[in-house]
Amino acid sequence: MLIRPIEEGDIDALQAIAVETGPGFTSLPDSRDFLIDKIAHARESFQRTHEVGEGAVEAALYFFVLEDDRQPLDSADRLAGCCAIEARVGLDAPFYHYRIGQLAHSSSHLELHRTLDTLFLCSDHTGSAEVCSLYLRERWRGEAQRPMRNGTLLSRARWLFMAGFRERFPGRVLAEMRGRFDDDGKSPFWEALGQKFLPIEFQRADHLTGMGEKGFIGEMMPRHPICTSFLPPSARACIGQVHTQTRPALAMLNRDGLRFEGYIDIFDGGPTVEAYIDDVRSIRDSLTARVSIETALSTEERPGWLAATTGAAADFRAGWVGRGPQEGVIALTPEEAQRLNVEEGETLRLLAT
Repeated sequence: MLIRPIEEGDIDALQAIAVETGPGFTSLPDSRDFLIDKIAHARESFQRTHEVGEGAVEAALYFFVLEDDRQPLDSADRLAGCCAIEARVGLDAPFYHYRIGQLAHSSSHLELHRTLDTLFLCSDHTGSAEVCSLYLRERWRGEAQRPMRNGTLLSRARWLFMAGFRERFPGRVLAEMRGRFDDDGKSPFWEALGQKFLPIEFQRADHLTGMGEKGFIGEMMPRHPICTSFLPPSARACIGQVHTQTRPALAMLNRDGLRFEGYIDIFDGGPTVEAYIDDVRSIRDSLTARVSIETALSTEERPGWLAATTGAAADFRAGWVGRGPQEGVIALTPEEAQRLNVEEGETLRLLAT
């Protein structure tokens, strides 16, 4: 299994993934023209050589695919999943959340005090990086495919890229998690709140947002605090809660130090988790080592290290290797070296899992 930057020839598989993701997966709308533009944007971002960190005035997208190299090159099943990094959100279009807060009221005359939970529309995360678009196709979730290992590779390869190209990113990173849906595929949070201000179906609003058309949010959604006590219990139960399929991804992000700080998605109520980039465990604990290719290595070891290349961003590769570094040297089998496209003496960034 190999992580690499997306290519133009991946469009058919990417569109198939977009169809599979279902409602609430905002960053991958089922629109071929949009996905073609997304691939082009990603390819251009990987090719950039200038820094796009704190002082950046343009957005960059780093979109990766998980490739099963046991499949034929022309196989529709060669792509097992995808993940991405938005270098800075909110530059091209507003990036909205609800911020959970409180309003306190008191009356000394009546000796009453009341605290109300509220939701306030905001764009506090403008300029932060976002890890997004993580999706593992169902075929690679089965026990034989070691789903946690595939999910770990998808999630943590992004941190190795950010560690290796730290100058391309700002100080903070966030991840939006898909919220709860009922058995009919509907969002109770949207039905109780969003639809009251936007009388359209969730899928329509979600699709528009995924296509980058976010102006209607600022035009239609309320600018005043919303008291959550006015919402039905089914909607309140969604606030800060994740979709069943999203729990493993949230657990991995939590292990890397991303935490819920009181921001939720304005459509489905799912939580946003965040951290300072330099505090993310997989970035902080990663290290580099020089490659040594050895033909006599055992191939029976259970891979326990993630390895990522440190050359040009456009040539980035990440995958599992069977052993860790010894005195600054990482020994690879010829097959591992070929998969990562590295040669003797080159440098890899490594992470123990």
